[in-house]
Amino acid sequence: MRLHSNTVYGVVHAIEEIFNEKQFADKVIERTLKSNPKWGSRDRGFIAESVYEMVRWWRLIKEISPSEDIFHLFGTYWLMQGNELPPWREFKGIDPEAIKRNYEKTYDRATLQSIPDWLDEMGSELLGKKWDKEIDTLNEQAQVVIRANTLKTTREDLMNRLKEDEIETFAPKGYKDALVLAKRQNIFRHPAFKEGWFEVQDASSQLVAQALDAEPGMRVIDACAGAGGKSLHLAALMQNKGKILSMDLEGWKLKNTKLRARRNGISIIETRVIEGNKTIKRLSNSADRLLLDVPCSGLGVLKRNPDTKWKLSPESIAEVREVQQDILQKYSNMLKPGGLMVYATCSILPSENQFQVEAFLKSEKGKEFELLEEQKVLAHESGYDGFYIAKLKRSETSS
Repeated sequence: MRLHSNTVYGVVHAIEEIFNEKQFADKVIERTLKSNPKWGSRDRGFIAESVYEMVRWWRLIKEISPSEDIFHLFGTYWLMQGNELPPWREFKGIDPEAIKRNYEKTYDRATLQSIPDWLDEMGSELLGKKWDKEIDTLNEQAQVVIRANTLKTTREDLMNRLKEDEIETFAPKGYKDALVLAKRQNIFRHPAFKEGWFEVQDASSQLVAQALDAEPGMRVIDACAGAGGKSLHLAALMQNKGKILSMDLEGWKLKNTKLRARRNGISIIETRVIEGNKTIKRLSNSADRLLLDVPCSGLGVLKRNPDTKWKLSPESIAEVREVQQDILQKYSNMLKPGGLMVYATCSILPSENQFQVEAFLKSEKGKEFELLEEQKVLAHESGYDGFYIAKLKRSETSS
């Protein structure tokens, strides 16, 4: 493949923003692609994929590269893919044979998998023998998975409509509304998306709303709704009948929820910003179903967010665990006696998952609840994102 200077410069500038200015990769890529409207789909694909793959393998690239110059790091990455470098001055000093020798050396697991040492130690300690396969899988490129909006279509009709435009998909077993794209592409431009026929949502993520067993006519609270992906799924499962209160600390995220709900043809979602404990207390004993899709490390979704591993630390994971337990203790009171609550994370770490549920059940507040079932979804076992989903029931006699 031939390199073009303007797209390589786009990649280099994006990498500088991500690592030197500590920006989020997805936002940087979005801005980068908007910066040059003349780039075609192939150029845009090259930039997005190159940035994500460099971020994914950053530690290994730096280990192999002759210097930390950004162009040298890109050149090293390019050679690691089995490509040839053009004779540009930016690549002067790079010896392809030396890169090849370095690439073929034996490295420890943390370097080879391109993760921080502390993460390798934590993963090994908490997941044991499963850690090798799990981190290997999390370093693969994520598949594009969509969820058919059953308020407007069926999975089969959506599959056929996409096929008419030469977009091949397949239906994975165990995920009743999911379709996986056979080939990665920008699906957001398709008319079916603009008409609200589907949302992009990983297969594992689609298990969360299903676990809540929400029925038409119920009152449901999605207490950590973010941009509303799971609220939208809940509305479809409820046939757009009942009430969903989508809550979050960030009002700008909830604006996206409103826009997406309108496109999906959903009218039962109401958004509300959490302004403090008073917001939660006013809703005591009001929900038939409660979803706590809590903030987490995001280690289960490294396939699609590889920069996460460079932004985390043992300290930040300890802090998020405190937040998770605080949410369990305070928000659980919004559930009616006899109601169902789902606690979910997109993490693979037991310390954020089953250990949190165990600690909650041992607490005074947790004595009102019982664990009905839990799903520990690892990427190497499912083929999709890593998730944890626990279904709990509140006692009928709770006050």
